[in-house]
Amino acid sequence: MVSPCLKGKHGHQILIQRDYVSAAGAYNDAIERADNDLMIFVHQDMIFPDLWLSQLNRALDQLEASDPRWGAVGCYGMTQDGVGCGCIYSPGRGVIGKPLEFAAPVQTLDEIVLIFKRSSGLRFDINLPHFHLYGTDICLRALTMGMQSYVIPAFCVHNAHQYIVLPKEYYECCSHIKRVWREALPIYTTCVSITGSGIALYGRRLREAYLRHIRHKAFLAPRAKDVSQLLKQAAASMPGM
Repeated sequence: MVSPCLKGKHGHQILIQRDYVSAAGAYNDAIERADNDLMIFVHQDMIFPDLWLSQLNRALDQLEASDPRWGAVGCYGMTQDGVGCGCIYSPGRGVIGKPLEFAAPVQTLDEIVLIFKRSSGLRFDINLPHFHLYGTDICLRALTMGMQSYVIPAFCVHNAHQYIVLPKEYYECCSHIKRVWREALPIYTTCVSITGSGIALYGRRLREAYLRHIRHKAFLAPRAKDVSQLLKQAAASMPGM
């Protein structure tokens, strides 16, 4: 709510979902309560600069012209070849990715921002537990319905506490995704690669064990407390954004 593009009167419906056992449950409930067709699902630690809504509108206009049946869109994701796509800013990491000129097709989207139309029929998997990989699931779900997902050029700031050791709940979600979407493997997400052999996941867990028990290091950087200063840093890193 501190996002510059949401300051003052904006006319957008905002639904704040709390105390759910899973992201899927929270978001599906929001879909049923929404007044609008276009829905934007965001983490509470996202900050959207002044230009974000205009960049979003421009990108969606372009998509409507090139692919009217687009599925889900977001600000960062992974291509079918396992390459990161999009451009965001985060404390401790700085600029992640490279600016895009047009929407780019991806296999999966990071959950920080997910956008789709209520009328598309897309819904989150209520059997997916916890609060991870629902962006991966919704993109794969869209593809089975004949809809491609995209990353759009809409620069934003993820004011996250940068963990480098993932919680056990994340790996439970990985197991669910691998089981449900076995025919889509390999699946590339912004944190891990989910493959038939599971070698990538095993390798990451070994590195995490080293970081946790040997280095005693579980996170890269804390969440920024001064939002205005964070926005200045992001603007300085991405002139024109």
